[in-house]
Amino acid sequence: MDIDQLQDLVKQLSTEFDSRFIKVESVGDLDLLASDFTGKKGKVAGIYRQLGGLEASLRPKAGEIINELRDRIDRVVAEARPDLVNRERSMVLASSFSDPTARPGRDRISSARSHLVTRTRMQLEDTFIGMGFSVEEGPEVESEWYNFEALNIPKFHPARDGQDSFYLNYGADNSVLLRTHTSPVQIRVMQNQSLPIYAIMPGRVFRRDTADARHTVGFHQIEGLVVDRGINFGHLAGTIEAFTQSYFGPDIKSRLRPAYFPFTEPSAEFEVTCTICRGSGCRTCSSTGWIELGGCGMVHPNVFSAVGIDSEVYSGFAFGFGIDRLTQMRYEIPDMRILTENDLRYLSRA
Repeated sequence: MDIDQLQDLVKQLSTEFDSRFIKVESVGDLDLLASDFTGKKGKVAGIYRQLGGLEASLRPKAGEIINELRDRIDRVVAEARPDLVNRERSMVLASSFSDPTARPGRDRISSARSHLVTRTRMQLEDTFIGMGFSVEEGPEVESEWYNFEALNIPKFHPARDGQDSFYLNYGADNSVLLRTHTSPVQIRVMQNQSLPIYAIMPGRVFRRDTADARHTVGFHQIEGLVVDRGINFGHLAGTIEAFTQSYFGPDIKSRLRPAYFPFTEPSAEFEVTCTICRGSGCRTCSSTGWIELGGCGMVHPNVFSAVGIDSEVYSGFAFGFGIDRLTQMRYEIPDMRILTENDLRYLSRA
């Protein structure tokens, strides 16, 4: 595909959207239309996934063309929604009993909205889809093989201890557990999909952490996996930097620090400037000025071996971030536990 072909495809989708939009008669019709075009598995996302076939120099222009289409669709949908909502509300009121003596309350009830974590996940998915990644999901209850063994985590590793993981009373002892990361989805993707792979894996995970300003027992994570010929650490660092600039903006700095993870080698931790104190040091960042978002590294050959991929031919990298941590950073929330409470002073920030 070249730029001219992309423009033709975008024009066709725009025309198709317009022809379907004039037939919308309800909020349900509008939501279905929006999902078909701008949902994570919609037609616009399908175009994003084809950008991998373009020359690298053409991708920014291609992304701009697609973003213009997505923005137009979002704008048309947003402008049409209030009229449809009011029309349906009027129909309900006209067909229902109304007590003329009833006095309405003075307090206005705000409209419903997505939780901050949900909004962050959707924003992350949009960001990575724009970078050419697909979105993959998997089960929250996993076997020990998918959660640990296939990821080169040995039996003596602390993560496999009952004090750190939630094992279920099912099957053999310590054989089934609530997943501690979304990495098992990486294993399933490598088992079931053809190469190359460019995918992200968002979802909920569970660990026996002590709840504090930066940790909760059940939280959300997003991981990424790239497997292709000739992939190196420079590609990983470039992806991390591109994500940071796209999500946080140019004012937030990022850095990689050497680390150890059994499923990657070499490995690194990914940190960004604390958005609460802007690097000056505070309780949230333990006075360091930096917040650790997650880990990354080159996929370990033993992981490739577990799924039958020849590490002499293919290489790849993986990364993982906490969605709750990103939410905390994005909306300047001082304590992660607030995300599980009903404090509208914070939850209404979106």
